[in-house]
Amino acid sequence: MKVFVIGANGNVGRLVSQQLADNGDQVVAGIRKPEQAEFFEDQHIKTAHFDLLGRPEEMGVTLDGFDAVIFTAGSGGKTGDDMTLLVDLDGAVKSMQGAQIAGVKRFVLVSALWAEDRNRWGDAIRPYYAAKFYADEWLRYRTELDYTILEPGALTFDEGTSKINTDGLEGGSVARADVARVAIASLKQPNTIKKTIPIVSGDTPIEEALKKL
Repeated sequence: MKVFVIGANGNVGRLVSQQLADNGDQVVAGIRKPEQAEFFEDQHIKTAHFDLLGRPEEMGVTLDGFDAVIFTAGSGGKTGDDMTLLVDLDGAVKSMQGAQIAGVKRFVLVSALWAEDRNRWGDAIRPYYAAKFYADEWLRYRTELDYTILEPGALTFDEGTSKINTDGLEGGSVARADVARVAIASLKQPNTIKKTIPIVSGDTPIEEALKKL
C-alpha cells in the first residue's frame, strides 16, 4: 500500500512513517521544512513538501497516486489558537479536499478522545477540541472518503504494548507508538471504515480489538 503521512515530523507522524516502512509499505512523509527531511532520509523514507497553510489544489497534486492518507498533524502546544484553527481544523479539511481532488479514498484522521462531546472538553484546551470537533464533522458529513477517525486518550512516550481498549468511557492514556500501530492496522481492516474509534491502553491486541468494532 502506498501511504502519505501528513504531519510526519510530529511525534506520532514519525512513528507512523517508521512503522509503515518497517512493514514494507510504500510511505512518503509530508514535511513543511527542508531541514525536517534529514530524519527520514536516515530511515530511508521518502519525503515530500506538504504545507497545511497551502491550497487544497496544491495538496491534491502531491497526494495523487496514493492509496491512503494518514493525518497526524497538529499545531502543537507552543502555538496560539490561531494556528490551532489554521492547522488542526482548516489544514485537516483542506487535506481531505486535497485527497478527494487526487482520487484518494482512504483517509485516517488522528483526533482526540471525546472530541464529539463538548461536555468533556478540558477548559485549558477547548480551542483544540473545537478544532478537532469540526474537522471530524467535516470528514464524516462533508466528504465521501472512506474514513477512520481515531480518538486517542492522553498521549505518552511509552514504548507501547500493542494492546488497547476501544470503549473510551473512563478515559485514560495511550502510548504514541500504539496510536501509530492502530492507524496502520486500520488500513488493513475494512470494518474500520466510517468508524470513530476511541483508543486507550488496554488488554486486547490491536488487530483483535479492531475486528470487534
